[in-house]
Amino acid sequence: MSARPTARPRVNHFSSGPCAKRPGWTPEALADAALGRSHRSPLGKAKLARAIDLTREVLQVPADYRIGIVPASDTGAVEMAMWTLLGCRPVAVAAWEAFGKEWVTDALKQLRIEPAIHQTPYGVLPDLSAIDTKHSDVVFTWNGTAAGVKVPNGDWIAFDREGLTICDATSAAFAQPLDWAKLDVVTFSWQKVMGGEAAHGMLILSPRAVARLESHTPSWPLPKVFRLTNGGKLIEGIFKGDTINTPSMLAVEDYLDTLTWAKRIGGLPALHARADANAAALYAWVDRTAWVAPLAVDPATRSNTGVCLVIADPDVLAKGDDAVAALAKGIASRLEKEGVALDIAAYRDAPAGLRIWCGATVETADIEALLPWLDWAFAQEKAALTQAA
Repeated sequence: MSARPTARPRVNHFSSGPCAKRPGWTPEALADAALGRSHRSPLGKAKLARAIDLTREVLQVPADYRIGIVPASDTGAVEMAMWTLLGCRPVAVAAWEAFGKEWVTDALKQLRIEPAIHQTPYGVLPDLSAIDTKHSDVVFTWNGTAAGVKVPNGDWIAFDREGLTICDATSAAFAQPLDWAKLDVVTFSWQKVMGGEAAHGMLILSPRAVARLESHTPSWPLPKVFRLTNGGKLIEGIFKGDTINTPSMLAVEDYLDTLTWAKRIGGLPALHARADANAAALYAWVDRTAWVAPLAVDPATRSNTGVCLVIADPDVLAKGDDAVAALAKGIASRLEKEGVALDIAAYRDAPAGLRIWCGATVETADIEALLPWLDWAFAQEKAALTQAA
């Protein structure tokens, strides 16, 4: 049986959202927050505008794309785009895990637009070449957090498309290259790759998306928090820091802090490199470890942020799904009790297994320190399973 390790991760936060804070973070990072001040005061608006400007700089968003801070995290941003932009063209939705399936539900049951659905099981990317990106509006997730499956690139999207692409990029932004020329709407939330606080979403619009907003009136009602136009014109203030509803200035300060950290360490290339190094360390261990395997079937589609793993040990698999689920849950629970790794259980609707966050705010040394503990916890749980039988 694997010996109990002695070295521990310095930071044991491996949650896939909210994610680990940036290295060196302390509450003092929030000392300059505009607390007790209106978000519409000169100070409040300046901080919100600064968050937009730093997002553009760090994420390398094209100068002619609008960036807005919107309510309800990434979910709110995606649904705002769907409710305001869809309805005048055919729609295709790609889904291969829980969050993509939510966009299918929104399109099919809420907006009732009868989309073309390209859906596959967890771990497998749909045939992207089968999606009509030339004529349809396309809704898809760049990186499926619950499955650990990403689109490898934007090559499958037509340059001469007539429709819009709406991309949920919440676990990809700041960690994976985004092909801006192929994307008309990009959404994400602060609590993912950048380790900020939750509740706020980012909505990024191409000029083509703005043109659609100003020329298309949806047939369904729009709640106030979804309204991006007034009198057929874009509400430009939303994209300058004049938010639709009241944001948390504490969360804004935290987002500013993590963006400033990103600039300090080298910007977007450094963020990509950190996530890549973390994932490489974890996948290298998976490659040499017989009891575990990636949920993502194709190596080209494996995420470098939310890495999802399944149990591959033949003895455990032979005992059936309940035993597999119990063992995976036991590993996560045991390591949490040890104080070694927090929140590494698979997403609730995903196949039983583990999910380990490898985004840029995680240190590779902490991933490496976690690996022996995973082996130890598996051995302990397998032995307990065998004894119970």
